[in-house]
Amino acid sequence: MVKSIYIASSWRNDVQPQVVEMVKSIGYDVYDFRHPEGVGDGFHWSDIGADWLEWSVEEYRQNLSHPIAKEGFRRDYDAMLSCDACVLLLPCGRSAHTEAGWFAGRGLPVYVLSPVKQEPELMYALFDGIFASVAELKDFLLRKRQQ
Repeated sequence: MVKSIYIASSWRNDVQPQVVEMVKSIGYDVYDFRHPEGVGDGFHWSDIGADWLEWSVEEYRQNLSHPIAKEGFRRDYDAMLSCDACVLLLPCGRSAHTEAGWFAGRGLPVYVLSPVKQEPELMYALFDGIFASVAELKDFLLRKRQQ
């Protein structure tokens, strides 16, 4: 039975706060990477360097070991370990897809929420459902909760 849900998405996704609140409102624990419990704001590369978009691969590789990056990773990864399902909220980037793949690889459910039209992706067949709206995902999660 699913009790806690990890929302994998992007800082640029404006729907993410709505999805977090919806999941909470129907009784699931939820991890919100934007506002992890007890932290305030979540991880930003800009906390390490204002020029983060200009980093070389070497600088990127080095900054993965920066204490701020290590703490951000630890927090997100600990949340992944504690959750038993994932919502991949589109559009999103590489990290969210990595997180969703990690859940699928562990045999845990991954639900794709695509509230805006996206290019079809064949490998989403690995996941446990694709939903077109927050309301459709909410109805599904409510039914799962009642099972």
